[in-house]
Amino acid sequence: MIQRKKTNLVILLLFSVLMIGCSATQELTYQKQPGYENVKASQFDNGKMWTFDYPPIDYFKKEYGFEPTAEWLENARLGALRLPGCSASFISEDGLVMTNHHCIRSALDRVNLEGENLPENGFFARTLEEERKIPNYYVDQLVLIEDVTDQVKAAFESGKTDEEKVQKRQAKISELEKEYSKRTGLICNVVTFFNGGKYSIYGYKRYNDVRLVFAPETQVAYFGGDYDNFTYPRYDIDFAFLRVYENDKPLKTKNYFKWNPDGAKEGDVIFVIGNPGRTNRLYTISQLNFLKDYSYPYTLDLLNNLTIIYSDFLKKYPDKKLKYQSTLFGFSNSLKAFTGYLGGLKDPYLMAKKIDFEKNFRNIINSNTNWKKKYGSIWTDLAEFQKEKAKYFYKVNALSLRGRAGKSLYFQIASDLVEFAEQVKLPDEKRAPRFKDSVLANTKEKLFPSDIEPEIQLVTLEIQLEELSKAFVKDLKALNDLLAGMSPKLAAKNLDANTIVMNKEKVAQLLDNPSEILTSNDPFIKFVRETRSLAQDLTKKYQDIQQKEQAKVQLLGYAIYDVYGTSLPPDATFTLRISDGVVKGYEYNGTIAPPITTFYGMYDRYYSFKGYADWDLPELWRNPPKEFDLNVPLNFVSTADIIGGNSGSPLVNIKLEVVGLAFDGNIESLPGNFIFDDTKNRTVAVHTAGITESLQDIYKAIRLVEELINGRIPQ
Repeated sequence: MIQRKKTNLVILLLFSVLMIGCSATQELTYQKQPGYENVKASQFDNGKMWTFDYPPIDYFKKEYGFEPTAEWLENARLGALRLPGCSASFISEDGLVMTNHHCIRSALDRVNLEGENLPENGFFARTLEEERKIPNYYVDQLVLIEDVTDQVKAAFESGKTDEEKVQKRQAKISELEKEYSKRTGLICNVVTFFNGGKYSIYGYKRYNDVRLVFAPETQVAYFGGDYDNFTYPRYDIDFAFLRVYENDKPLKTKNYFKWNPDGAKEGDVIFVIGNPGRTNRLYTISQLNFLKDYSYPYTLDLLNNLTIIYSDFLKKYPDKKLKYQSTLFGFSNSLKAFTGYLGGLKDPYLMAKKIDFEKNFRNIINSNTNWKKKYGSIWTDLAEFQKEKAKYFYKVNALSLRGRAGKSLYFQIASDLVEFAEQVKLPDEKRAPRFKDSVLANTKEKLFPSDIEPEIQLVTLEIQLEELSKAFVKDLKALNDLLAGMSPKLAAKNLDANTIVMNKEKVAQLLDNPSEILTSNDPFIKFVRETRSLAQDLTKKYQDIQQKEQAKVQLLGYAIYDVYGTSLPPDATFTLRISDGVVKGYEYNGTIAPPITTFYGMYDRYYSFKGYADWDLPELWRNPPKEFDLNVPLNFVSTADIIGGNSGSPLVNIKLEVVGLAFDGNIESLPGNFIFDDTKNRTVAVHTAGITESLQDIYKAIRLVEELINGRIPQ
């Protein structure tokens, strides 16, 4: 389940602000649904996203007869890379980088020159000089791993209350990150494993000079559109190439994956090396129940509205496609993903497995006197916290007026204005950093957005008013005043006609006279002022419970590590992992999905859906040259364990040769957010043979093909 067409991690993070807190009525009685009473947990329900801190060498040896050496693991780690929101890898000694097309859409926008349309037409630099530097872009390489568990745990345990424990833990993490960054010159982050059972410092070497080398047309990289997204069989050439430069020359590196032009075949053992974004596999049943009953339905409603808003807008204004198509891709992708997440939590078989795991885990804890005393109450406490947080969930979300998708600029600008006015009343030394006198002019300049789409904002406002109405019914005077007895749709139009917050000149006047903001009768500014105290109070209550919960989750992490050690992989954290699997098809829809698809399938879809835009082909592909081999493998599936963030991960064989490029998961993989079941869960990848054939015979990118085959820039 790679969250495709990304934007991915950024968009998903927008909807993860309040992810815990809920109904906890049946989770402690472990009642499986009728007919599933005998379902048992499986060995790999928690997945196969192994860390490089604790590689499962004995398991690899037993399962595949392969025992990776320290050198093999180091080369695997240093050949892998992380992009903003995605994964990637070095594939030549001259800094050539491979990732997905959908991972570099924003990069295409950044290097797109006037009169060009690189997303639609693609790009190929036929010489080094034509490779285009991507502004404000980077790739990270993990070069340092060090265990810091003792330091973080000692800080946590020195606290006297749950709140103090969490605060001391965070302070120690910040201290370690600053200390290691200063000492090493690397980008250093403390990574939490096993809910706090273990901690590591990860140090990244960051490369800021990254240039675009090749990207195909979006039409073939996203072949099948949203219909085929999260499905298989697939026929996408979702790949792209970048290059890292150092001192204005291609980077020289000995750590890269060699290209295998033959790729993978059915039954082959493969490893996915990348950065899975986030999983919730170690959540308790009560936490999962919240996701099912509160967070996911809320998020789905929001995503559905946003998808409709942007779809309707682009139908009305097709000339805006280049500007907003990626945003729509992100929303529709996430909508499909969250639909799958929720479906998994409603699947009685999968939940029966989760229930069985938790029941067994608790039985082990309760059978040990010391463990029972230390950990026995965790599940009950967490369940109570969920019920408490549920009281505030909808109201806190509704009164979070800015900084997240689905929040209109009307409220965001009003909120920024009120905060500005309150901050500048304070002495300079007491202000938040962005309101200090030294940067105040810059803050004022950036407060009003440079680009506003009024039609999108008006419909978003309508949805936001609807959300506020549902959260507070009629028990919030400020909201009643705002709506003035009208429906959200009518109120939105009325408010738009009677506000100044979308007028740049009038907002600038207020910024020059901040005292007027605090007395303004503008409906949005007035609403923010009148609800600010309530919003802060509700958020504080929610966060207080959350801190207590975090302390219990830390103890849960201790318990998980005490019982299982590193035999279970920790939840994904958008940090480097290695996942194993085999190339294998699966049963679906009353038939069988092939392990590997070919270009014949792409053209079958093109001709079968003649006239449908999603299966159209660019001009270059419609009449391929005679040397183009339709029998060449294009996409394939494997049992490897991936999720959002793994987009762009290389699939390598035991020799560390690239045989594929992960770009998606099938629809059956979506419950992998909380449980891994490889019966039908599949990683979908582009085959290296298909990439080579496309570059050679369609794009005539011979320079690039030679570099892939030889591992160096051709002389």
